[in-house]
Amino acid sequence: MDWNKDHIRETMLSLEAAALNSAREHYQDYVCDARIDRSEPNDNHVHSQAEIASDFAESLDDTIHDQADKLETLRTIDFGPRSTVGEGAVVKLSGRWFVIAVSTNRFKCQGREFMGISTMAPIYEAIEGAKAGEVIEFNGRTLTVEDVG
Repeated sequence: MDWNKDHIRETMLSLEAAALNSAREHYQDYVCDARIDRSEPNDNHVHSQAEIASDFAESLDDTIHDQADKLETLRTIDFGPRSTVGEGAVVKLSGRWFVIAVSTNRFKCQGREFMGISTMAPIYEAIEGAKAGEVIEFNGRTLTVEDVG
C-alpha cells in the first residue's frame, strides 16, 4: 500500500470531531428552543414547539454520545500494518476501500475514497481474518479481498 495509515486515522478523527461539534451545536440550539419564556404569555403552539425542540435535543444527545465513542475508538485502535482483515486494517474489497474502525460516511484521503466500517457491521463478519486474494460471499454476492494493510 502506498499511503500513510496515520494520515487516514487523522482524517477520520478530524471528520468525526467536526461531526461531534456540529451535533453539540445543534443540541444547544434545540435546548435553547425548548425553554419557554415564562415572562411572556404562551399558547399551545409555543408549548408544542418547545416540546418538539426538547425531543430533538434528546435524540441529539444520543448522537453526541455515539460521536464521542467513535472518537475514543479511533484514538485507541492500533492502525499498524496488517496482513489479515481486522480492526485497524485498510481493506480494498472488490474495488472499494474500507477502514476497519468505526462506521463513517465516505471520505477522501490521499486521493482515494474510503469508508469506515465497524467490527459490528455485518460485512465485517464475512471478511474478518481474510487475506489479500481471498474471495468471500456476502449477501449472495462474491467479493474479492484485493488488498489488506
